[in-house]
Amino acid sequence: MLEAKMAAELVEAKNMVMSFRVSDLQMLLGYVGRSKSGLKHELVTRALQLVQFDCSPEVFKKIKELYETRYAKKGPETVSAAPAQHPVQSRSPESLQMHASYDHGSSGTRTSLSPPNMDYPSLYGKHVNGLSRVPPKVLTKPEVRLAKLPFYDVVDELLKPTELVAQNSEKIQDSPCVFVLSPRQVDLIKNSRDLHPGIKSVQVVLRICYSDVSCPQEDQYPPNIAVKVNHNYCSVPGYYPSNKPGVEPKRPCRPINLTNLMYLSSASNRVTVTWGNYGKSYSVGLYLVRQRTSAELLQRLKTIGVKHPEICKTQVREKLRLDPDSEIATTGVRVSLICPLVKMRLTVPCRAETCAHLQCFDAVFYLQMNEKKPTWMCPVCDKPAQYDQLIIDGLLSKILSECRDADEIEFMVDGSWCPIKAEKERSCSPVCPILDLGSPEITAKLPPPSNPISNENGKPGPDVVDLTLDSTSSSSSSSEEEEEEESPPQKRRCFEKGLLSAC
Repeated sequence: MLEAKMAAELVEAKNMVMSFRVSDLQMLLGYVGRSKSGLKHELVTRALQLVQFDCSPEVFKKIKELYETRYAKKGPETVSAAPAQHPVQSRSPESLQMHASYDHGSSGTRTSLSPPNMDYPSLYGKHVNGLSRVPPKVLTKPEVRLAKLPFYDVVDELLKPTELVAQNSEKIQDSPCVFVLSPRQVDLIKNSRDLHPGIKSVQVVLRICYSDVSCPQEDQYPPNIAVKVNHNYCSVPGYYPSNKPGVEPKRPCRPINLTNLMYLSSASNRVTVTWGNYGKSYSVGLYLVRQRTSAELLQRLKTIGVKHPEICKTQVREKLRLDPDSEIATTGVRVSLICPLVKMRLTVPCRAETCAHLQCFDAVFYLQMNEKKPTWMCPVCDKPAQYDQLIIDGLLSKILSECRDADEIEFMVDGSWCPIKAEKERSCSPVCPILDLGSPEITAKLPPPSNPISNENGKPGPDVVDLTLDSTSSSSSSSEEEEEEESPPQKRRCFEKGLLSAC
C-alpha cells in the first residue's frame, strides 16, 4: 500500500510540474538550489529529473503549493481538471524519458547549439518514446534484451529497450524521445580519441530490435526507418546490392551513431524514430558506448583467450580416442597450417570452443573481416563463432614456431605430431647419375667398335641397336646399313653425342 501511495504521489507531482509556467519552474528549482537559467524545455527537464530522483516530502509539498497558488484564482472545477490536461504515463522513468545522471552543480547555461523550443506538454502528455498509456502491470513482463556486440563496450544505459507503439492507424509512425547527458558523459565523449576523422570512440548509439523476450536480440531495423536528431536526419546504413538475380538486397543492421548531431551541453536532445507499422513489434534502446577496433579485440584475446598447449593436446587425444561403437579406428588427423580465410600461413591460430574440429583460422583476419561486416561465422564449419567463444590454440601456436618447412601436420593418437611434406617431394623418382658419353674420359673407356660383334668363341654376337638414331633410320634401306657398317668412325660420333642414363 505504501508503494502504491508513493507511485500515485509521483505521478501527481509530474502532472503538476508539467502544468507549471516558467516562473513556477524557476521558483521550484531555486528552492532546491538548482540552476534556474535556460529555456522552458530545459527547466521542465530539470524539474522532472528532480521529481523522479529527489522528490522528498518537502519538495512534493513545494510543488503542491506552487500548483495551488497558480490555480487559486480559478474555481475548484478548474483546479481538479487541470492535471488531466497533461496526463503522464505510469511507466518506468526510462520509458518516460531517456535520462542520464544529472549533475546538481551544472550551470545550465544555454550555448549557441541549444535546440529550439518544443511543445513539451504534448510530448510528455500524449506519448513519450512512442509509448501509449499502459497499466502498471505491464512492467512485470520480461524485458527485451539486446545481443552483446564485441566491438562496443557499454559505458551507460541511457534508455532500456522500449517498445515502439503506434499512436494511430497510419502506416508511418513517428516516435520522439528526449534525454540529457550528464557533464561526466559529455567529457567522456569530448576527450575520447578519434577512430577515424570525425568519429569519436565514445558514442551515443541507438539500437533497434524485435520485441522478442525469448532470447537476446540482434539489431533489426523496421521498414521505412529514419532517425532524426534535433531536427537533423542521421545517417542510417543502406542496402548492400545483390549480384545474384532474384535475390533482394540486404541491409546491415548496426547501432546508429547519434553523436555528431547531439548537443554536448546541458541542453536536452530530442531523437525521433520514424518507422513503418506493418504488424511486427520493435523496441529501441539508447546507450553510451566505447567502440573498439579489431586490434584491441585481438590484444584482449591474446591476454585472456589463450588455451594452454597441454589442454589442447588432451583435446587431440580425446578426438582420436577409439570409439568402442566404431568399426574404424582413427590413427591420426591432418590439420592444415594455412588459414582458410586468406590462404596464407597462420599467425594466430584460433577457433571457437563450440567447434568440434581441430582446424584453426587466423584470428587477425577473422576480427578484421567482422569489423567491416559482422557475421561471426566459423569459416571451417560455417557455424556461429562469437567473439566470447574464441580461443587461441596454444599447441598449434607452438607447432607453427617449430615447423616452418611444412604447410600441414598430422596429429597422432598420443597427442604427438609430425609434419607432412608436399606431395611433389614425396613422389619424385630416385636420382640417378647421368653419364656424358661425349666427354674424353668416358670415350677412352668405351671398347672400340667392331663389325660384326663376336664373342670369345668367334661366333657372331647379338645385334647392337643404336638408340641415338631416330625411327626413320631403323626403316632405311639395306644399302644405307651397308654404308654405316663401312664407316665405323661416323657411328662412334653418334654414340659420343648421346647421353646414357646409368641407373
